[in-house]
Amino acid sequence: MGLIESFFGVIGDLTWGWSLIPILVIFGVFLTIATGFVQFQFFGRMFRVLSKRDADPNKISAREALMISVGGRVGGGNIAGVAVAITLGGPGAVFWMWAIAIVGMATSLVECSVAQLFKRSDGMGSYRGGPARAIIHGLGRDYRWLAIAYAVCLIAAFGIGFNAFQGNTVAGAAYDSLGIDRLWTGLFLTAVTGFVVFGGIHRIAKAADVVVPIMAIGYIAMALLIIVMNIGEVPAVFGAIISNAFGFEEAVGGGMGAAIAQGLRRGLFSNEAGLGSAPNVAATAEVRHPISQGITQAFSVFIDTIVICSCTAFVILLGDVYVPGAEGVDGVALTQQSMVHHLGSWAQYFLTAAILLFAFSSIIYNYYLGENAVTVLTNNPLGIQALRILVMGVVLLGSVAPNATAVFFFSDPMMGILALVNLLALMMLFPIARRVLQDFRKQLKAGIERPVLNIDDFSDLDLDPEAWPKRDDKTT
Repeated sequence: MGLIESFFGVIGDLTWGWSLIPILVIFGVFLTIATGFVQFQFFGRMFRVLSKRDADPNKISAREALMISVGGRVGGGNIAGVAVAITLGGPGAVFWMWAIAIVGMATSLVECSVAQLFKRSDGMGSYRGGPARAIIHGLGRDYRWLAIAYAVCLIAAFGIGFNAFQGNTVAGAAYDSLGIDRLWTGLFLTAVTGFVVFGGIHRIAKAADVVVPIMAIGYIAMALLIIVMNIGEVPAVFGAIISNAFGFEEAVGGGMGAAIAQGLRRGLFSNEAGLGSAPNVAATAEVRHPISQGITQAFSVFIDTIVICSCTAFVILLGDVYVPGAEGVDGVALTQQSMVHHLGSWAQYFLTAAILLFAFSSIIYNYYLGENAVTVLTNNPLGIQALRILVMGVVLLGSVAPNATAVFFFSDPMMGILALVNLLALMMLFPIARRVLQDFRKQLKAGIERPVLNIDDFSDLDLDPEAWPKRDDKTT
Protein backbone atom coordinates (compact mmCIF):
# COMPACT_ATOMS: atom_id res chain seq x y z
CA MET A 1 0.00 0.00 0.00
CA GLY A 2 2.83 2.34 0.84
CA LEU A 3 4.34 1.80 -2.62
CA ILE A 4 1.02 2.63 -4.30
CA GLU A 5 0.63 5.82 -2.24
CA SER A 6 4.19 6.83 -3.13
CA PHE A 7 3.45 6.27 -6.83
CA PHE A 8 0.37 8.49 -6.73
CA GLY A 9 2.32 10.99 -4.64
CA VAL A 10 4.86 11.34 -7.44
CA ILE A 11 2.05 11.89 -9.96
CA GLY A 12 0.56 14.53 -7.68
CA ASP A 13 3.92 16.30 -7.38
CA LEU A 14 4.38 16.27 -11.15
CA THR A 15 0.91 17.74 -11.77
CA TRP A 16 -0.33 19.87 -8.89
CA GLY A 17 3.16 20.31 -7.45
CA TRP A 18 4.76 22.45 -10.15
CA SER A 19 3.22 22.17 -13.60
CA LEU A 20 -0.56 22.32 -13.55
CA ILE A 21 -1.32 25.59 -11.77
CA PRO A 22 1.11 27.69 -13.88
CA ILE A 23 -0.28 26.10 -17.06
CA LEU A 24 -3.88 26.80 -15.98
CA VAL A 25 -3.03 30.42 -15.19
CA ILE A 26 -0.99 31.07 -18.33
CA PHE A 27 -3.47 29.33 -20.62
CA GLY A 28 -6.35 31.15 -18.96
CA VAL A 29 -4.67 34.51 -19.56
CA PHE A 30 -3.98 33.48 -23.17
CA LEU A 31 -7.64 32.53 -23.73
CA THR A 32 -8.79 35.81 -22.16
CA ILE A 33 -6.65 37.82 -24.59
CA ALA A 34 -7.18 35.57 -27.65
CA THR A 35 -10.97 35.69 -27.27
CA GLY A 36 -11.01 39.46 -26.87
CA PHE A 37 -11.87 39.39 -23.16
CA VAL A 38 -15.00 37.41 -23.90
CA GLN A 39 -16.00 37.13 -20.22
CA PHE A 40 -16.43 40.91 -20.05
CA GLN A 41 -18.09 41.27 -23.44
CA PHE A 42 -20.83 38.77 -22.61
CA PHE A 43 -21.14 39.39 -18.89
CA GLY A 44 -24.59 40.95 -19.25
CA ARG A 45 -25.86 37.98 -21.28
CA MET A 46 -24.93 35.59 -18.46
CA PHE A 47 -27.93 36.63 -16.38
CA ARG A 48 -30.40 35.66 -19.11
CA VAL A 49 -30.04 32.00 -18.18
CA LEU A 50 -31.84 32.62 -14.88
CA SER A 51 -35.15 32.83 -16.77
CA LYS A 52 -36.99 29.73 -18.00
CA ARG A 53 -38.01 31.17 -21.36
CA ASP A 54 -38.64 28.63 -24.14
CA ALA A 55 -37.47 25.73 -21.98
CA ASP A 56 -38.39 22.28 -23.34
CA PRO A 57 -39.59 20.18 -20.37
CA ASN A 58 -38.34 17.02 -22.11
CA LYS A 59 -34.76 18.28 -22.42
CA ILE A 60 -32.10 19.66 -20.09
CA SER A 61 -32.33 23.46 -20.22
CA ALA A 62 -29.38 25.83 -20.04
CA ARG A 63 -30.59 26.87 -16.58
CA GLU A 64 -30.74 23.26 -15.34
CA ALA A 65 -27.25 22.58 -16.70
CA LEU A 66 -26.09 25.72 -14.89
CA MET A 67 -27.61 24.52 -11.61
CA ILE A 68 -25.98 21.09 -11.89
CA SER A 69 -22.66 22.78 -12.62
CA VAL A 70 -22.97 25.29 -9.76
CA GLY A 71 -23.99 22.44 -7.47
CA GLY A 72 -20.82 20.60 -8.38
CA ARG A 73 -18.47 23.55 -8.20
CA VAL A 74 -19.92 24.85 -4.94
CA GLY A 75 -18.91 22.59 -2.07
CA GLY A 76 -16.30 22.19 0.60
CA GLY A 77 -13.92 24.45 -1.29
CA ASN A 78 -16.26 27.38 -0.75
CA ILE A 79 -16.49 26.81 3.00
CA ALA A 80 -13.33 25.02 4.11
CA GLY A 81 -11.09 25.84 1.13
CA VAL A 82 -11.46 29.60 1.48
CA ALA A 83 -10.69 29.34 5.19
CA VAL A 84 -7.52 27.35 4.43
CA ALA A 85 -6.46 29.89 1.80
CA ILE A 86 -6.84 32.77 4.28
CA THR A 87 -5.07 30.86 7.05
CA LEU A 88 -2.06 29.97 4.90
CA GLY A 89 -2.00 32.95 2.54
CA GLY A 90 -3.54 35.76 4.54
CA PRO A 91 -6.39 38.06 3.42
CA GLY A 92 -4.55 38.74 0.15
CA ALA A 93 -5.33 35.20 -1.00
CA VAL A 94 -8.92 36.36 -1.54
CA PHE A 95 -7.80 38.89 -4.18
CA TRP A 96 -5.93 36.22 -6.12
CA MET A 97 -8.97 33.94 -5.91
CA TRP A 98 -10.94 36.73 -7.58
CA ALA A 99 -8.23 37.18 -10.21
CA ILE A 100 -8.10 33.49 -11.16
CA ALA A 101 -11.90 33.37 -11.27
CA ILE A 102 -12.01 36.20 -13.82
CA VAL A 103 -9.40 34.41 -15.94
CA GLY A 104 -11.16 31.09 -15.37
CA MET A 105 -14.42 32.48 -16.75
CA ALA A 106 -12.79 32.64 -20.20
CA THR A 107 -11.32 29.15 -19.82
CA SER A 108 -14.67 27.69 -18.79
CA LEU A 109 -16.47 29.46 -21.63
CA VAL A 110 -14.11 27.95 -24.20
CA GLU A 111 -13.95 24.40 -22.81
CA CYS A 112 -17.73 24.20 -22.32
CA SER A 113 -18.46 25.64 -25.77
CA VAL A 114 -16.24 22.96 -27.33
CA ALA A 115 -18.05 20.26 -25.33
CA GLN A 116 -21.39 21.61 -26.57
CA LEU A 117 -20.20 21.72 -30.18
CA PHE A 118 -19.21 18.04 -30.27
CA LYS A 119 -22.06 16.66 -28.14
CA ARG A 120 -23.99 13.61 -29.39
CA SER A 121 -27.67 12.76 -29.15
CA ASP A 122 -28.35 9.57 -27.19
CA GLY A 123 -31.54 8.92 -29.17
CA MET A 124 -33.73 9.38 -26.09
CA GLY A 125 -34.01 13.15 -25.98
CA SER A 126 -30.76 13.76 -24.09
CA TYR A 127 -27.21 14.63 -25.06
CA ARG A 128 -23.81 13.41 -23.97
CA GLY A 129 -20.57 15.26 -24.41
CA GLY A 130 -17.50 16.55 -22.66
CA PRO A 131 -13.74 16.52 -23.25
CA ALA A 132 -13.62 12.78 -24.07
CA ARG A 133 -16.13 13.10 -26.92
CA ALA A 134 -14.57 16.38 -28.04
CA ILE A 135 -11.25 14.54 -28.33
CA ILE A 136 -12.76 11.66 -30.32
CA HIS A 137 -14.87 13.77 -32.68
CA GLY A 138 -12.73 16.91 -32.73
CA LEU A 139 -9.24 15.45 -32.94
CA GLY A 140 -10.11 12.12 -34.55
CA ARG A 141 -10.17 8.43 -33.69
CA ASP A 142 -6.38 8.33 -33.54
CA TYR A 143 -6.68 10.17 -30.22
CA ARG A 144 -9.21 7.78 -28.68
CA TRP A 145 -6.52 6.56 -26.28
CA LEU A 146 -6.34 10.08 -24.86
CA ALA A 147 -10.12 10.12 -24.39
CA ILE A 148 -9.95 6.77 -22.57
CA ALA A 149 -7.22 8.06 -20.24
CA TYR A 150 -9.42 11.07 -19.50
CA ALA A 151 -12.48 8.90 -18.80
CA VAL A 152 -10.62 6.58 -16.41
CA CYS A 153 -9.26 9.55 -14.44
CA LEU A 154 -12.72 11.14 -14.33
CA ILE A 155 -14.26 8.01 -12.78
CA ALA A 156 -11.44 7.60 -10.26
CA ALA A 157 -11.32 11.24 -9.14
CA PHE A 158 -14.95 12.34 -9.20
CA GLY A 159 -17.04 9.17 -9.31
CA ILE A 160 -15.16 7.50 -6.46
CA GLY A 161 -12.68 9.71 -4.61
CA PHE A 162 -14.56 12.98 -4.19
CA ASN A 163 -17.85 11.25 -3.40
CA ALA A 164 -16.22 9.48 -0.47
CA PHE A 165 -14.96 12.87 0.72
CA GLN A 166 -18.40 14.49 0.42
CA GLY A 167 -20.01 11.71 2.47
CA ASN A 168 -17.28 12.09 5.07
CA THR A 169 -17.77 15.87 5.24
CA VAL A 170 -21.53 15.65 5.81
CA ALA A 171 -21.32 12.85 8.38
CA GLY A 172 -18.57 14.64 10.28
CA ALA A 173 -20.48 17.93 10.39
CA ALA A 174 -23.70 16.21 11.53
CA TYR A 175 -21.85 14.34 14.27
CA ASP A 176 -19.92 17.38 15.53
CA SER A 177 -22.85 19.82 15.63
CA LEU A 178 -25.89 17.57 16.16
CA GLY A 179 -24.41 14.42 17.68
CA ILE A 180 -25.94 12.22 14.96
CA ASP A 181 -24.10 8.94 14.49
CA ARG A 182 -22.15 8.74 11.23
CA LEU A 183 -23.97 5.55 10.20
CA TRP A 184 -27.43 7.18 10.25
CA THR A 185 -26.22 10.16 8.26
CA GLY A 186 -24.53 7.83 5.81
CA LEU A 187 -27.64 5.69 5.33
CA PHE A 188 -29.84 8.76 4.76
CA LEU A 189 -27.40 10.33 2.30
CA THR A 190 -26.94 7.03 0.45
CA ALA A 191 -30.71 6.49 0.11
CA VAL A 192 -31.32 9.99 -1.26
CA THR A 193 -28.34 9.64 -3.60
CA GLY A 194 -29.69 6.34 -4.92
CA PHE A 195 -33.14 7.80 -5.54
CA VAL A 196 -31.70 10.63 -7.61
CA VAL A 197 -28.98 8.83 -9.59
CA PHE A 198 -31.25 5.94 -10.58
CA GLY A 199 -33.53 8.52 -12.18
CA GLY A 200 -30.86 9.50 -14.69
CA ILE A 201 -29.77 12.94 -15.86
CA HIS A 202 -33.32 14.35 -15.96
CA ARG A 203 -33.94 13.58 -12.28
CA ILE A 204 -30.46 14.88 -11.45
CA ALA A 205 -31.28 18.12 -13.28
CA LYS A 206 -34.64 18.53 -11.53
CA ALA A 207 -33.05 17.90 -8.12
CA ALA A 208 -30.28 20.41 -8.79
CA ASP A 209 -32.76 23.01 -10.01
CA VAL A 210 -34.41 22.87 -6.58
CA VAL A 211 -31.48 22.24 -4.21
CA VAL A 212 -28.89 24.62 -5.67
CA PRO A 213 -30.93 27.87 -5.53
CA ILE A 214 -31.99 27.08 -1.96
CA MET A 215 -28.44 26.41 -0.76
CA ALA A 216 -26.87 29.29 -2.67
CA ILE A 217 -29.47 31.92 -1.81
CA GLY A 218 -29.58 30.82 1.84
CA TYR A 219 -25.80 30.96 2.23
CA ILE A 220 -25.50 34.30 0.43
CA ALA A 221 -28.33 35.79 2.51
CA MET A 222 -26.60 34.73 5.73
CA ALA A 223 -23.32 36.26 4.59
CA LEU A 224 -25.03 39.50 3.51
CA LEU A 225 -26.64 39.73 6.94
CA ILE A 226 -23.21 39.48 8.56
CA ILE A 227 -21.78 42.06 6.15
CA VAL A 228 -24.63 44.51 6.91
CA MET A 229 -24.12 43.96 10.65
CA ASN A 230 -20.45 44.92 10.21
CA ILE A 231 -20.82 47.41 7.36
CA GLY A 232 -18.47 49.90 9.00
CA GLU A 233 -15.62 47.36 8.90
CA VAL A 234 -16.02 46.42 5.23
CA PRO A 235 -13.69 49.14 3.83
CA ALA A 236 -10.95 48.03 6.24
CA VAL A 237 -11.37 44.40 5.11
CA PHE A 238 -11.08 45.45 1.46
CA GLY A 239 -7.97 47.42 2.37
CA ALA A 240 -6.42 44.42 4.10
CA ILE A 241 -7.17 42.17 1.10
CA ILE A 242 -5.54 44.57 -1.38
CA SER A 243 -2.54 45.53 0.76
CA ASN A 244 -1.77 41.91 1.64
CA ALA A 245 -2.26 40.75 -1.96
CA PHE A 246 0.48 43.09 -3.23
CA GLY A 247 2.86 42.73 -0.31
CA PHE A 248 2.25 46.15 1.24
CA GLU A 249 1.24 44.43 4.46
CA GLU A 250 2.45 40.96 5.42
CA ALA A 251 -0.14 38.93 7.32
CA VAL A 252 1.50 35.49 7.19
CA GLY A 253 4.91 33.99 6.56
CA GLY A 254 5.68 34.09 2.87
CA GLY A 255 3.90 37.40 2.35
CA MET A 256 2.76 38.14 -1.19
CA GLY A 257 4.06 34.79 -2.49
CA ALA A 258 1.93 32.85 -0.04
CA ALA A 259 -1.12 34.97 -0.90
CA ILE A 260 -0.71 34.34 -4.62
CA ALA A 261 -0.01 30.61 -4.23
CA GLN A 262 -2.94 29.95 -1.91
CA GLY A 263 -5.36 32.19 -3.77
CA LEU A 264 -4.64 30.64 -7.15
CA ARG A 265 -4.59 27.06 -5.86
CA ARG A 266 -7.80 27.26 -3.82
CA GLY A 267 -9.54 29.30 -6.50
CA LEU A 268 -8.77 26.70 -9.17
CA PHE A 269 -9.85 23.85 -6.89
CA SER A 270 -13.11 25.63 -6.17
CA ASN A 271 -14.24 26.82 -9.61
CA GLU A 272 -12.72 23.90 -11.60
CA ALA A 273 -12.14 26.10 -14.66
CA GLY A 274 -9.88 24.22 -17.05
CA LEU A 275 -10.00 20.96 -15.11
CA GLY A 276 -12.32 19.32 -17.64
CA SER A 277 -15.16 18.41 -15.29
CA ALA A 278 -17.90 21.00 -15.94
CA PRO A 279 -17.92 20.49 -19.75
CA ASN A 280 -19.49 17.06 -19.19
CA VAL A 281 -22.56 18.75 -17.72
CA ALA A 282 -22.48 21.71 -20.10
CA ALA A 283 -22.92 19.35 -23.05
CA THR A 284 -26.27 18.04 -21.75
CA ALA A 285 -28.10 21.33 -22.33
CA GLU A 286 -30.45 22.08 -25.21
CA VAL A 287 -29.19 25.41 -26.60
CA ARG A 288 -29.23 27.23 -29.93
CA HIS A 289 -25.49 27.85 -30.14
CA PRO A 290 -22.50 26.31 -28.30
CA ILE A 291 -21.25 29.71 -27.15
CA SER A 292 -24.55 30.30 -25.34
CA GLN A 293 -23.81 27.44 -22.96
CA GLY A 294 -20.18 28.55 -22.71
CA ILE A 295 -21.42 31.93 -21.48
CA THR A 296 -23.67 30.17 -18.97
CA GLN A 297 -20.76 28.12 -17.61
CA ALA A 298 -18.61 31.23 -17.29
CA PHE A 299 -21.43 32.56 -15.10
CA SER A 300 -21.10 29.40 -12.98
CA VAL A 301 -17.46 30.31 -12.21
CA PHE A 302 -18.58 33.83 -11.28
CA ILE A 303 -21.22 32.49 -8.89
CA ASP A 304 -18.83 30.00 -7.32
CA THR A 305 -15.85 32.22 -6.63
CA ILE A 306 -16.74 35.90 -6.98
CA VAL A 307 -20.01 35.48 -5.06
CA ILE A 308 -20.00 32.44 -2.75
CA CYS A 309 -16.27 32.24 -1.95
CA SER A 310 -16.34 35.98 -1.24
CA CYS A 311 -19.22 35.41 1.18
CA THR A 312 -17.10 32.96 3.19
CA ALA A 313 -14.10 35.29 3.08
CA PHE A 314 -16.03 38.25 4.48
CA VAL A 315 -17.66 36.12 7.18
CA ILE A 316 -14.16 35.16 8.35
CA LEU A 317 -12.39 38.50 7.92
CA LEU A 318 -15.15 40.55 9.58
CA GLY A 319 -14.92 38.44 12.74
CA ASP A 320 -12.39 38.05 15.54
CA VAL A 321 -11.83 34.29 15.31
CA TYR A 322 -9.23 34.58 12.54
CA VAL A 323 -5.92 36.01 13.74
CA PRO A 324 -3.40 36.61 10.91
CA GLY A 325 -0.25 34.54 11.28
CA ALA A 326 -1.45 32.74 14.40
CA GLU A 327 -1.89 28.99 14.66
CA GLY A 328 -5.37 27.92 15.63
CA VAL A 329 -8.62 26.89 14.03
CA ASP A 330 -8.72 26.53 10.27
CA GLY A 331 -10.79 24.86 7.57
CA VAL A 332 -14.51 24.44 8.12
CA ALA A 333 -14.07 25.04 11.86
CA LEU A 334 -12.83 28.58 11.17
CA THR A 335 -15.87 29.35 9.02
CA GLN A 336 -18.21 27.75 11.55
CA GLN A 337 -16.76 29.58 14.55
CA SER A 338 -16.76 32.86 12.64
CA MET A 339 -20.49 32.46 11.94
CA VAL A 340 -21.13 31.65 15.60
CA HIS A 341 -19.15 34.77 16.56
CA HIS A 342 -21.41 36.96 14.40
CA LEU A 343 -24.81 35.34 14.91
CA GLY A 344 -24.71 33.06 17.93
CA SER A 345 -24.57 29.31 18.47
CA TRP A 346 -27.53 28.55 16.20
CA ALA A 347 -25.39 29.48 13.18
CA GLN A 348 -23.43 26.24 13.46
CA TYR A 349 -26.63 24.30 12.72
CA PHE A 350 -27.30 26.48 9.70
CA LEU A 351 -23.80 25.77 8.40
CA THR A 352 -24.31 22.03 8.94
CA ALA A 353 -27.46 22.21 6.80
CA ALA A 354 -25.56 24.20 4.16
CA ILE A 355 -22.78 21.62 4.12
CA LEU A 356 -25.39 18.88 3.67
CA LEU A 357 -26.92 20.61 0.65
CA PHE A 358 -23.52 21.54 -0.80
CA ALA A 359 -22.28 17.97 -0.42
CA PHE A 360 -25.43 16.40 -1.84
CA SER A 361 -25.37 18.60 -4.93
CA SER A 362 -21.68 17.73 -5.38
CA ILE A 363 -22.39 14.00 -5.07
CA ILE A 364 -25.00 13.96 -7.83
CA TYR A 365 -22.73 16.12 -9.98
CA ASN A 366 -19.75 13.83 -9.37
CA TYR A 367 -21.90 10.79 -10.12
CA TYR A 368 -22.98 12.18 -13.48
CA LEU A 369 -19.36 12.87 -14.44
CA GLY A 370 -18.59 9.23 -13.66
CA GLU A 371 -21.63 8.02 -15.63
CA ASN A 372 -20.65 10.08 -18.65
CA ALA A 373 -17.14 8.64 -18.49
CA VAL A 374 -18.49 5.09 -18.34
CA THR A 375 -20.43 5.64 -21.58
CA VAL A 376 -17.13 6.54 -23.28
CA LEU A 377 -15.61 3.23 -22.18
CA THR A 378 -18.59 0.94 -22.89
CA ASN A 379 -22.07 0.94 -24.41
CA ASN A 380 -23.25 -1.77 -22.03
CA PRO A 381 -26.00 -0.32 -19.74
CA LEU A 382 -24.80 -2.65 -16.98
CA GLY A 383 -21.75 -0.39 -16.65
CA ILE A 384 -23.95 2.51 -15.57
CA GLN A 385 -25.93 0.32 -13.15
CA ALA A 386 -22.69 -0.91 -11.60
CA LEU A 387 -21.45 2.67 -11.20
CA ARG A 388 -24.67 3.70 -9.45
CA ILE A 389 -24.32 0.91 -6.91
CA LEU A 390 -20.61 1.68 -6.50
CA VAL A 391 -21.29 5.38 -5.85
CA MET A 392 -23.90 4.56 -3.22
CA GLY A 393 -21.42 2.23 -1.53
CA VAL A 394 -18.66 4.84 -1.67
CA VAL A 395 -20.91 7.50 -0.12
CA LEU A 396 -21.85 5.15 2.72
CA LEU A 397 -18.27 4.04 3.30
CA GLY A 398 -17.04 7.62 3.22
CA SER A 399 -19.67 8.61 5.78
CA VAL A 400 -18.87 5.92 8.35
CA ALA A 401 -15.08 5.92 7.96
CA PRO A 402 -13.47 8.83 9.84
CA ASN A 403 -10.34 8.54 7.69
CA ALA A 404 -12.16 8.58 4.35
CA THR A 405 -10.26 11.72 3.35
CA ALA A 406 -7.33 9.38 2.69
CA VAL A 407 -8.88 8.77 -0.75
CA PHE A 408 -7.21 12.00 -1.82
CA PHE A 409 -3.96 10.05 -2.17
CA PHE A 410 -5.22 8.88 -5.58
CA SER A 411 -8.10 11.25 -6.44
CA ASP A 412 -6.04 14.45 -6.49
CA PRO A 413 -3.33 12.98 -8.79
CA MET A 414 -6.05 11.55 -11.06
CA MET A 415 -7.63 14.99 -11.27
CA GLY A 416 -4.19 16.38 -12.12
CA ILE A 417 -3.85 14.02 -15.09
CA LEU A 418 -7.46 14.77 -16.05
CA ALA A 419 -6.74 18.50 -16.16
CA LEU A 420 -3.55 18.10 -18.20
CA VAL A 421 -5.34 15.92 -20.77
CA ASN A 422 -8.17 18.46 -20.98
CA LEU A 423 -5.79 21.39 -21.43
CA LEU A 424 -3.78 19.55 -24.07
CA ALA A 425 -6.95 18.78 -26.05
CA LEU A 426 -8.23 22.33 -25.57
CA MET A 427 -5.02 23.80 -26.96
CA MET A 428 -5.40 21.68 -30.11
CA LEU A 429 -9.11 22.48 -30.44
CA PHE A 430 -8.86 26.21 -29.74
CA PRO A 431 -8.82 27.23 -33.45
CA ILE A 432 -12.23 25.53 -33.79
CA ALA A 433 -13.49 27.22 -30.62
CA ARG A 434 -12.36 30.60 -31.94
CA ARG A 435 -14.16 29.94 -35.22
CA VAL A 436 -17.40 29.14 -33.39
CA LEU A 437 -17.00 32.27 -31.27
CA GLN A 438 -16.56 34.37 -34.42
CA ASP A 439 -19.78 32.87 -35.80
CA PHE A 440 -21.62 33.86 -32.62
CA ARG A 441 -20.29 37.42 -32.75
CA LYS A 442 -21.07 37.72 -36.47
CA GLN A 443 -24.71 36.84 -35.84
CA LEU A 444 -24.97 39.32 -32.98
CA LYS A 445 -23.48 42.02 -35.20
CA ALA A 446 -26.09 41.19 -37.85
CA GLY A 447 -28.83 41.91 -35.32
CA ILE A 448 -29.72 38.33 -34.41
CA GLU A 449 -30.54 38.51 -30.71
CA ARG A 450 -30.19 34.76 -30.10
CA PRO A 451 -27.59 33.26 -32.46
CA VAL A 452 -28.17 29.77 -33.89
CA LEU A 453 -25.53 27.27 -34.98
CA ASN A 454 -25.97 26.31 -38.63
CA ILE A 455 -24.34 22.90 -38.96
CA ASP A 456 -23.82 23.46 -42.70
CA ASP A 457 -21.34 26.23 -41.89
CA PHE A 458 -19.20 23.63 -40.11
CA SER A 459 -19.56 20.74 -42.54
CA ASP A 460 -15.84 19.97 -42.27
CA LEU A 461 -16.31 19.02 -38.59
CA ASP A 462 -17.65 15.76 -37.17
CA LEU A 463 -20.84 17.21 -35.68
CA ASP A 464 -24.04 15.33 -34.85
CA PRO A 465 -26.99 16.60 -36.96
CA GLU A 466 -29.43 15.18 -34.39
CA ALA A 467 -27.80 17.31 -31.70
CA TRP A 468 -27.85 20.39 -33.95
CA PRO A 469 -31.13 20.29 -35.92
CA LYS A 470 -31.86 23.15 -38.30
CA ARG A 471 -33.91 26.01 -36.88
CA ASP A 472 -35.89 28.38 -39.04
CA ASP A 473 -36.35 31.17 -36.51
CA LYS A 474 -33.20 33.03 -35.44
CA THR A 475 -34.81 36.01 -33.80
CA THR A 476 -36.78 34.62 -30.87
